[in-house]
Amino acid sequence: MSNPVRLAVIIGSVREGRFGPVVAHWFAEQARRHGGFEVDVIDLADATLPLELPAVSPMMDPNPPRPAGMTALTSGLERADAVVVVTPDINRSYPASLKTAIDWHFTQWDRKAIGFVGYSGASGGLLAIEHLRQVFNELNAHTVREYVSFPRYFELFDADGALHDPTRPESASEAMLDQLHWWASALTAARSSAAVA
Repeated sequence: MSNPVRLAVIIGSVREGRFGPVVAHWFAEQARRHGGFEVDVIDLADATLPLELPAVSPMMDPNPPRPAGMTALTSGLERADAVVVVTPDINRSYPASLKTAIDWHFTQWDRKAIGFVGYSGASGGLLAIEHLRQVFNELNAHTVREYVSFPRYFELFDADGALHDPTRPESASEAMLDQLHWWASALTAARSSAAVA
């Protein structure tokens, strides 16, 4: 597939004993197999994420002073044409670490395509995903309709991080990646045209 999309896969949970890296690396491999993406995995556990936000919103000042430990995260988001957020449900929503990472940025999300991979005990991350759709809408990003969900994820993967039955997750992943590629390509072209005009 020509014109590969630069895709950032974000591991949203930083809690001790998290399962997010297993899900994220499985999904990153699906994106690489798709053939339309250059994939970068971003682990929020590697970033400094202070709860105290800058005095001036990143909406008003796109480049506020950020901690040195956030530099790689910011650069990864700026490079990305599309983002996939890998998130669990925590208390019927998404992790605080993810909200903090989102709120420290603005232009890095603007007019970009966003997809979701959820995992949790019962809902498969859908409660977190629904909340995140509202947040990204406010940031002028486009969330694609398709998603990947792993309810009772602890029963679906083996000890090596492989799925016992990959058929349905792989099909869902392919559908989401197709949508993500289309939207990311269209939005990237539109942003380039706007910059030239």
